[in-house]
Amino acid sequence: MPRTYPPAPRIDVVEILHGTPVADPFRTLETTDASETTAWVAAENALTRRLLDTPNRARLVERLRALHRYPRTSVPAVRGARLFFTENDGTKNQAVLYLQEMGLAARGSGLGARRVLVDPNGMDADGTTAVTAFEPDDEGARVVYALSRHGSDVQELRVHDVVAGADLGDSVRWVKFASIAWADDGFFYTRFPKPGTVPPEHEQYFCQVWFHRLGDSQDQDHLIHERPDAPEVVFEVDVTSDGGQLVITSRRGANDNAEVNVVRLKPDATSEVVSAFRRTVVSGFSSGWHFIDGADDRLYFWTDLDAPRGRIVVFDLRDADPAPREVIGESGDKLSLAAIGGGRLIVSYLERASDRLRIFELDGRHAGDPGDMALPGLGSILGIAARWRDERSYIAFTSFTTPPRILACDLESRRVRPFDTPDADGGARSVDPTRYVVEQVWYPSKDGTQVSMFLVRHVDTTRPVPVLLTGYGGFNISMTPAFDPSDFLWLDAGGLIAVANLRGGGEYGEAWHRAGMLDRKQNVFDDFIAAAEWLLANGHAAPGAIAIEGGSNGGLLVGASMTQRPELFGAVVCRVPVADMLRYHLFTVGRFWIPEYGCADAADQCAYLLRYSPYHNVRDGVAYPPTLVMTADTDDRVAPGMAKKFAARLQEAVADTGGPILLRVETRAGHGAGKPISKQIEEQADIYEFLFHYLTRTTANEQQRRE
Repeated sequence: MPRTYPPAPRIDVVEILHGTPVADPFRTLETTDASETTAWVAAENALTRRLLDTPNRARLVERLRALHRYPRTSVPAVRGARLFFTENDGTKNQAVLYLQEMGLAARGSGLGARRVLVDPNGMDADGTTAVTAFEPDDEGARVVYALSRHGSDVQELRVHDVVAGADLGDSVRWVKFASIAWADDGFFYTRFPKPGTVPPEHEQYFCQVWFHRLGDSQDQDHLIHERPDAPEVVFEVDVTSDGGQLVITSRRGANDNAEVNVVRLKPDATSEVVSAFRRTVVSGFSSGWHFIDGADDRLYFWTDLDAPRGRIVVFDLRDADPAPREVIGESGDKLSLAAIGGGRLIVSYLERASDRLRIFELDGRHAGDPGDMALPGLGSILGIAARWRDERSYIAFTSFTTPPRILACDLESRRVRPFDTPDADGGARSVDPTRYVVEQVWYPSKDGTQVSMFLVRHVDTTRPVPVLLTGYGGFNISMTPAFDPSDFLWLDAGGLIAVANLRGGGEYGEAWHRAGMLDRKQNVFDDFIAAAEWLLANGHAAPGAIAIEGGSNGGLLVGASMTQRPELFGAVVCRVPVADMLRYHLFTVGRFWIPEYGCADAADQCAYLLRYSPYHNVRDGVAYPPTLVMTADTDDRVAPGMAKKFAARLQEAVADTGGPILLRVETRAGHGAGKPISKQIEEQADIYEFLFHYLTRTTANEQQRRE
């Protein structure tokens, strides 16, 4: 391992925050294009390449190319007899937008021709342009799609004419986190300020709702809704299935708590776009709200208002002061998704962190007996494709051993079936699900809270073994069964993968989420550390053979855990981490995360953020485990400077008996969305070469020490 690292630009910066001196010696690395930063990053990447470019890595790349050759399909959009979805068969860098014509019978299996609508793979030389969102109009005659370049969150909207088989001339810019809803001859969309119209630090904020009429230039678009008094509020737009109402859901950044405004649409949206009649049906940002669908002045939502695990309510807009009326009450399971299809409610629930699908009448009665729909097994529903009056409905389903695929729902028989048969020649088709075992276990955290965890292994694996432990624990996001082709490098080599359902996530409702946010964030790290201790104590992991991995908020998770308990882990993979909790809000869209984390501008919040901030809690002379820190210079969601600072501080502090500490900085790829398969393969090859080499070495050293 290296005893010296490329010297990072170091400055003597000490700030007094609420009376506490805080050093920030590597602040220069926040500036991506500073000459000192670019030179240091080049040297760090060169060091990483020298250590990871081995003959074994070349073999991993070839195996990953084979594993990635399988169809992976998005959540579809259903428009009568037409189905729109993206799919990548694994041989392309990016997914292609398709139209699938369905049979005439409502639940018939007849399939018409599949047509390519938009193929982004020829749009640039390195395959980094991706279709990141799409929305067909009511008739399925036109579809708006969003393009992202180089992994950026910034998107451009274009319109494809299905009948003509070509794009129209429309182009809409300054879009991020696109939300799109059609109305007559145009569509509503969300966007951010045009560069130059606000100070640069505000270009990531002040979301707005606009209407674009087909054929117009963007400067003719109509502003529909904004909140200039609340720059961190972002909007989602939906139009009811009958076209009568525009529903605008407002959220404070990356938070489920919402306000809801409803705008009655004129019969002819081409003249004035919307009428002056609008009303607020939910105010206060005090609970989570998610629009399902609406028609005939009835609007259905699922909410955690007075129900931490979720319930479904309806507003009747014919009332002078509409209030939510409960349709489906809270159950013991977390409500995770809902849609209306064929006049019935299709609801997904998380039961012990995996999905179950239940069917209800619109008045809340179970639609038949049993109300549950049989799914292929323990897995996750990624989305439900349904509309109020469309007889067809579909789900996108995946599991630890099954790639994402579309399943057609038969609401009468309570069964699902593949709507198409994927190509059986893909590399992941050689993954036989019967050769792998998935278990769910429960373990106590530091304060006694019981936490669930999935364990995945090959049937021939005999424990104890090296373990790759991952988690997230934030933003109400649930860690449910999901397919990752790179997992099989680890599983087929005799390793075990552990996925912990930490507090801060959404697996068990809003109370579970709130138990891991703000000043309770330490619960998340305690849960993760307790998972590793349980794996060791119960004979699943060999001593010294637990590697931890996480990205984004999960990068914060592994960064905080390794600085708190460095001796517990044999290796660390820390991807695109939120690593500086005192300054994260100053970059990109960091202010969106203040409701989750808190902000160092407040004295009480600064105190608890400082206690766990990974960058600030690195200690000199500690034998930190081998660590691979990963980021991308074009990440416009989590500022890459945080990962660079964290890596530099670890390299400065690590004892000679620890490490190595490696930094990998990607170019022309952002936070993760839209990353081409070629770059995914290169990244995964680096991760597993690092783990196979350094975790094996650490495990051998630990065994030698014990003997």
